Amino acid sequence: MRWFDWINVLCVLGLIGVGIVILNANSLGVSSEGKVDLKILHAWLGYAFSLNLLWRILWGFIGNPYSRWSAVLPGGRGYGAALREWIAGAKAGTPPAYKGHNPAARLMLAVLFFLLGAQMITGLVLAGTDLYFPPFGHEFAEWATGSGEDHAGLVGLVPGAKEMLDPEGYAAMRRFREPFIEIHEIGFWAMLVAIVLHIGAVVVSDIKEGNGLISAMFSGRKVFTEEPRE
Repeated sequence: MRWFDWINVLCVLGLIGVGIVILNANSLGVSSEGKVDLKILHAWLGYAFSLNLLWRILWGFIGNPYSRWSAVLPGGRGYGAALREWIAGAKAGTPPAYKGHNPAARLMLAVLFFLLGAQMITGLVLAGTDLYFPPFGHEFAEWATGSGEDHAGLVGLVPGAKEMLDPEGYAAMRRFREPFIEIHEIGFWAMLVAIVLHIGAVVVSDIKEGNGLISAMFSGRKVFTEEPRE
């Protein structure tokens, strides 16, 4: 699943970069129209990110043994003992080698996938409330304009336009989106911390264990000095 990893890296880096500009748009002197354009770019990157993540979720059920959720996420028979053994080995400088993810890495992956999923869901909701983009945009547009099933009332509605909006409906829709904004922003900073920790753990593991973990991200092959665990 190296394709997933690299597509995810590119999407997340793009989303972080555009997101930082959006968060600082006022201080950077970005116009209202420019901010809408940035949000549209952010949304399109978010779609690529979401499709890639949804494919990875599916692959966790139908993929090879090392990609299955049973091999990626913590839990299952013997996981607790394996984690304790790995921690004890790491403290002694001789952690057990694994063909796939070691027990500690599975904990980090669980955190990362949780954050990725939360960002995807909240991002899709915000794309609907801000830009009236799919998959929820049509419903939010109906709410904001008070048009209900009168879809003709949505013709010509564009992001940032105020003329067609129903004041009460729009205000209610904006109140609804507030917790999603908060979760999305908290998830943004949590993702940055998790990414730094994840990269740091990979580098330290590669240096200490000499298993070629970093090169395996390109080649798909690890190097072992002992028989690895499954």
